[in-house]
Amino acid sequence: MKDINRIGLTWISFLSYAFTGALVVVTGMIMGNISDYFHLSVSQMSNTFTFLNAGILISIFINSWLIEIISLKKQLLFGFILTIIAIIGIVFCNSIFLFSINMFILGLVSGITMSIGTFIITHLYSGSKRGSQLLLTDSFFSMSGMIFPIITAYLLEKKFFWYWTYVCIGAIYLLIFLLTINLNFLKLKTDIKNIKEVKEKWNCNVFLLSIAALLYILGQLGFISWIPQYATEIMSVDIKKTGSLVSSFWMSYMIGMWFFSFIIKFFNLYRMFICLTSISTILMYFFIHSANFLNQQYIIVSLGFFSSAIYTIIITLASLQTKKPSPKLINFILLFGTIGTLLTFIVTGPIVEKKGLYITLISSNILYAIVFFLSILIYFNQKYRIFK
Repeated sequence: MKDINRIGLTWISFLSYAFTGALVVVTGMIMGNISDYFHLSVSQMSNTFTFLNAGILISIFINSWLIEIISLKKQLLFGFILTIIAIIGIVFCNSIFLFSINMFILGLVSGITMSIGTFIITHLYSGSKRGSQLLLTDSFFSMSGMIFPIITAYLLEKKFFWYWTYVCIGAIYLLIFLLTINLNFLKLKTDIKNIKEVKEKWNCNVFLLSIAALLYILGQLGFISWIPQYATEIMSVDIKKTGSLVSSFWMSYMIGMWFFSFIIKFFNLYRMFICLTSISTILMYFFIHSANFLNQQYIIVSLGFFSSAIYTIIITLASLQTKKPSPKLINFILLFGTIGTLLTFIVTGPIVEKKGLYITLISSNILYAIVFFLSILIYFNQKYRIFK
């Protein structure tokens, strides 16, 4: 019975990342349709999606304290109610203001759910098993990135309204709800009480890893969010092929996570961090400077594979900086990663408007390069304790 409960809780973690991934990834696919629906420019519409990212950011920030006040089970059940309200609001809203509010609500729900999902994994598993399970959990983010662009492209091709994509995404939270009402959260509740009594010290690497998380997510989403527009406008590719390009990235990203989840225990995480960030930086450079669509498909598949484990390695390394990672430590890294998500269109929107799509992708490549240099600094700091 305990094993069944543990498996069920693990699946809540998987689905929490799938839900957030679906919300974030489909943005680039339907942005043009939504901007036409509300009679706005694409750059103006991109700013509206900041409400989604702001909701994720705020919820992860407050969840560090909320998790000690409201039980995990109640948070998930309440999240399901808010999801239903937000999706109904999106379907029937006729103003950009109401749309923004509903996106903010979805952001709040997804941020809290993802935070809970990460906390569940870090407390159900330990050591190398934790890193492996975190990679599998994060792979569901990628799975959504692979599946939902295909679903969205199909719906748009069949002349369905763009909001049906969000109805499909809501089905993920329905599964979370069904699991939640049938599972026991007692062990996690006990862990939270025990952690409150322990004071933990954070070293410098926690802060370096948090900065790396921010820059990596900003670089990744800044790159992949504008790929659909880049492919259609610069490469003159139709919407169906654009969908396959984005899906190829997330499919290989997911496969990469599965692969690295099995081999991660055989390698030094710090060295793997350096290796993967360097390869990813080089691959992104070649993608941007390739003029052949077929070559870009091969490159983006490779990029997805080699960059797949970076964010999870950052979270795992942060969790290993203390003997028993608290919700505050895990949420601290997630918070910085979410700030990167929040800044995606705030930073890239003006660059697209003033400098164009090409320079926007170059900016993402520079961010990847900075993360690579940070990975080297983190490695030497861990080895020689440069910053105490």
